[in-house]
Amino acid sequence: MTRVLLTTTSFQDTPGTHHELLARTGFEIVRERGPLNEARMLALAGGFDALLCGDDAITRAVIAKSRPRLRVISKYGIGLDKIDLAAAAELKVPVLFTPGVNHTTVAEHTFALLLAVMRNIVVEANATARGEWRRITGRELAGKTLGIVGMGRIGREVAIRARAFGLNLIGHGNYWEGGFTTALGVRRCMGFEALLREADIVTFHTKLTPATRHLLNAGNIGLLRPGAIVVNCARSEIVDTPALVAALKANPGLSYAADVMEPEPPPPDHPLLGLPNVLITPHIGSRTHENVQRQATCAIENLTLFLAGKPPHAQVS
Repeated sequence: MTRVLLTTTSFQDTPGTHHELLARTGFEIVRERGPLNEARMLALAGGFDALLCGDDAITRAVIAKSRPRLRVISKYGIGLDKIDLAAAAELKVPVLFTPGVNHTTVAEHTFALLLAVMRNIVVEANATARGEWRRITGRELAGKTLGIVGMGRIGREVAIRARAFGLNLIGHGNYWEGGFTTALGVRRCMGFEALLREADIVTFHTKLTPATRHLLNAGNIGLLRPGAIVVNCARSEIVDTPALVAALKANPGLSYAADVMEPEPPPPDHPLLGLPNVLITPHIGSRTHENVQRQATCAIENLTLFLAGKPPHAQVS
């Protein structure tokens, strides 16, 4: 019997048709609560024909120890930075993923974070729940300049919603769909620093690569405008955390709203936790009932198609 390791908690915790779809495969499913670190993955390596994984540490050592039994890795999601793709290719372990499923929900979560910061919603709601009546003056989105870093599927969905809020749009990234950006009125910034100088709000929707790691860092974070808001629903490592913490402490008007951290879950003494100008959610940007079923269904179909000798929906080349 095909033995599959399932680690994604949103898959496991969210009810839906994906559970029945997985059960119908007839695979033996072993469940773990991810994301798993390298030590735990190494302890499990070698006992599975396939991995149905989230953001677990699938390193070269893990892949090597998983061979020769491991036939395929089916990623639940689109972020592949936790998988050593070079090692997977070298050791001939195909990696499948699920593009085009989570752009709506992540774009919506981006605005949930942004509106919460602009209108002090978390602080106000918590105070009201305690029996206090605090009325902090907030800010409007309309008329502000939003800088979108990464104009792929999620960045474009953010732009559509931003236009409805009356935001001025600028963007930066290697991928640029001219017809879409022209229609939405997104002006291209030819450099990241130029975007930082112009934007009231900066939102990240780009992959984590060597080029984007610590894209926002001590050398350029000072270019942010007074009262700027940085939103990160991509990867925590895109921002240099020590530089960000120093800037947030030095400039109380700067705000950071994120759905990602490094590591996840963070230790209680993580330097971002507890800062008054920080709002962080526990990586739930893609965790909606609708999207979990889309993502899980695609990941299962990828796996079953591949194991049946058929082309999956998406495979890393």
